[in-house]
Amino acid sequence: MSVCLSSRRRFLGQTAALGLIGASAQAWAEDPSEAPKAAPAPPAAAESPAKPTPDGRPLAEPEPPPPETTSATLPLAGGPKDRPLTKDFPQKGTMILQSTRPPVLETPFKVFDDDVFTPNNRFYVSWHWGAVPITVDTTSFRLAVRGNVTRPLSLSLSDLMTGFPKVEVAAVDQAAGNSRGLFQPRVPGIQWGNGAIGNAKWTGVRLRDVLDRAGVKPGTVQVRFNGMDQPVVPGAPDYMKSLELARAMNDETIIAFAMNGAPLPLLNGFPLRLVVPGWYANYWVKMLSDIELLTEPDDNYWMAVADRVPDTPRADVAPGAVGYRTVPLGRMTPRSFFTNLKNGDKLPPDKQAQARGIAFGGDNGVARVEFSSDGGQRWSAAKLGMDYGRYSFRQWETMFKPATGNVTLMVRCTSTGGVTQPDVANWNPSGLMRNVIESVNVVVGGDEAGGDDAAAQ
Repeated sequence: MSVCLSSRRRFLGQTAALGLIGASAQAWAEDPSEAPKAAPAPPAAAESPAKPTPDGRPLAEPEPPPPETTSATLPLAGGPKDRPLTKDFPQKGTMILQSTRPPVLETPFKVFDDDVFTPNNRFYVSWHWGAVPITVDTTSFRLAVRGNVTRPLSLSLSDLMTGFPKVEVAAVDQAAGNSRGLFQPRVPGIQWGNGAIGNAKWTGVRLRDVLDRAGVKPGTVQVRFNGMDQPVVPGAPDYMKSLELARAMNDETIIAFAMNGAPLPLLNGFPLRLVVPGWYANYWVKMLSDIELLTEPDDNYWMAVADRVPDTPRADVAPGAVGYRTVPLGRMTPRSFFTNLKNGDKLPPDKQAQARGIAFGGDNGVARVEFSSDGGQRWSAAKLGMDYGRYSFRQWETMFKPATGNVTLMVRCTSTGGVTQPDVANWNPSGLMRNVIESVNVVVGGDEAGGDDAAAQ
């Protein structure tokens, strides 16, 4: 059954027991007046007078707990920079709320300082359309494989999980519009900070093995993927993406049913999603239900019109430019970030400090990460953490002794393909494929304010 997300309350109510797919809504999720009433609190024990300290002074009243943080400030190019924090979405912890319908949730950036792999309950969420199914009947679910094939297939989850070799790949999932809110001049769309990204161990089966069983006929040029989400208005284009046959038949492209050792969360694509390591998440079709082999290049809206970038180096054009050729999105580019420092942090003078973070090589591995504590005048190699594969995050760290005053720290990544992050940001009207060198402004010694007042997420 598919239900439109007509409100967050309805969505939350109808997915309250999402761990068991197919759970129904509780009545009180729709009507707060029907919410279970809390049991009356037991009578409070009589308070004993506070005992004085040995010198006869009364004990100080305990400090009240700090107020719970309800919003996050993103490092955007302009306002508004604050976004509400939410814990209200099923199978998700505290997330930055970018949109309710469709559900769009950003990962608070401090999460990336905890582990090289992003926890499932803190993994970002992005959908193009608001009509996302809130229940999936796993017994009747089928993945169709059709089109230019010898044997059309209708595969159950059991067929996929037991009928093909199981594989695992560590890979970064990044929205092409990650960091869109940092573009200058500003561009329309979800104003992401840097948290539309995550790294996971994806478990599934090779797409190639499934296509081999169907029998790919000569003349096939592309493979198109469709999910269970639907447009919210009649006539709107269904979200579908296509890969060239060679990429689809690559051993690294998989149909995933698990991430980080657990079933996919519903909002991250349960029960199946396509995983295309090294490519932007626009191709990682969630709730995958249909695979079609094509004999002509795909001309659907999401390939021919949307999700396209200028056919220029780094998808870069001057603001206001017209008449340039565009191409579909594809491979990712290298990026690196600070995870333990943010703009405005204060560091003690004349002491060693640590900088650490994450990096990835885009469509290749990480060859090196370099750090600068003087605004990019001099660079030194950072120490790299464990290598989990060419498509995974690599953690990095370095010790440094900064000069006193306002200091700009910078980090850059070079991929094993020889591509280094640029020192000038790209620009395009869709706000896609940002990968400029990242920097944070800190204050070393003194009480003066330093850098941008926008805290990291």
